[in-house]
Amino acid sequence: MARLAKWKDSPDRKPLLITGVRQCGKTYVIKEFGNRYFEDVAYFYFEGNKGLASIFDYDLEPERIIKELGSIVRGKEIIPGKTLVIFDEIQACPKAITSLKYFYENLRELHIVCAGSLLGVSVKRDNVSFPVGKVNRMQMYPMTFSEFLCANGEQELYKGAGRFEPGKELPELYYVPLRKYLKYYYIVGGMPEAVKKWTDTHDFDAVSELQDNILQDYSNDFAKHAPKMDVPKLGWIWDSIPKQLAKDNNKFVFSHVKEGKRSAELEDALEWLSDAGLVHRLEMVSNPALPLSFYADATFFKVYMSDIGLLRRKAGLSHRTILGESELYSNFKGALTENYVLNELVAQGKHPYFWRSGNTAELDFLFEDRDRVIPVEAKAEIRTKAKSYQQFCKKYRPSLGFKFSMKNTGENMTEDTKTYSLSLYLLWMLDRYLNVADTDKK
Repeated sequence: MARLAKWKDSPDRKPLLITGVRQCGKTYVIKEFGNRYFEDVAYFYFEGNKGLASIFDYDLEPERIIKELGSIVRGKEIIPGKTLVIFDEIQACPKAITSLKYFYENLRELHIVCAGSLLGVSVKRDNVSFPVGKVNRMQMYPMTFSEFLCANGEQELYKGAGRFEPGKELPELYYVPLRKYLKYYYIVGGMPEAVKKWTDTHDFDAVSELQDNILQDYSNDFAKHAPKMDVPKLGWIWDSIPKQLAKDNNKFVFSHVKEGKRSAELEDALEWLSDAGLVHRLEMVSNPALPLSFYADATFFKVYMSDIGLLRRKAGLSHRTILGESELYSNFKGALTENYVLNELVAQGKHPYFWRSGNTAELDFLFEDRDRVIPVEAKAEIRTKAKSYQQFCKKYRPSLGFKFSMKNTGENMTEDTKTYSLSLYLLWMLDRYLNVADTDKK
């Protein structure tokens, strides 16, 4: 909401395009933003609405479009500066996407926000003339753990934990409930409807039933929006993700998706899932030099799901297993933890990779921060001994690194590397740690 308010008042404002996986809360946030900051909200939903889309068929002249949207479709005038115009599921009308260029050039005083769940898919599929450089972009993700805390009414717990200086241990008053809520988050995840079901009922079975519905909706999208020849492939890949993450070496292997199928036959389907925001690809870097993207190996990667609660449900993992800390769950718990860390990093605007040195060492995550490469080791439990992390630090001598685990916060300084132990339930504080380390460096 703060970012939307900043966009509203920016002198360089362009039409805003908000993308994100289906059902992550885009429409709710945009409407709430309009109600808080504007006298009027004009909402238009494109999916399945051919009459609305036909307004963009004649030409893409903004004055005419807004006049017809106001007088014919809405029955109420749209006033630039006072009315927020919302184009929802804009990917269903490619010409509306193209029109944003002309809104920017010819009607800049109008505030226009667009939402699209499958925009990346549609732009490629329909060969849309995308208004490059004429729109502002914002990506939405499922709710993070800190947002989950606040949704559970634990704002004071969130604020209180945030008051502790980086590296200082949290007292039991904080870490006991935070650990409890992190377990709940592993079960519920961050899909807003699932979070609301949990906060309303505190019934994990009801949450699981709702998650099943969301997963089914995603599968229905495959049949509705993907090329027919790719629909079975999407299902195979989608179903294989939890299985591939559960392997000791959780590199994504196309031949493990479906017997007899090769990467050339499945790559387009995986790209579709990525464009739809349903999965994240984590590529390998063997030479951790800047920029990391230059040294990434696009052929060697892992695949994670965009929501940890949906991963838990798709894997068929009972909430009782997570709450009871069953020993039989120890292997998959590592995969679940990695998926959680990845989602938190991505939601904070990081672009993570992982590092591997032949078959001798593997580091869970790397990301860039200012002029630094930051190594990260993620552990599901309290143990933080990590040979690969030590090997990486010895070889490349980074100034800063992190160990994420259930261990309390702390710090350690070797000859070259300052290592913070950051609790998994405090990952929202990562930027604060990075800023402190940067200040110390200066």
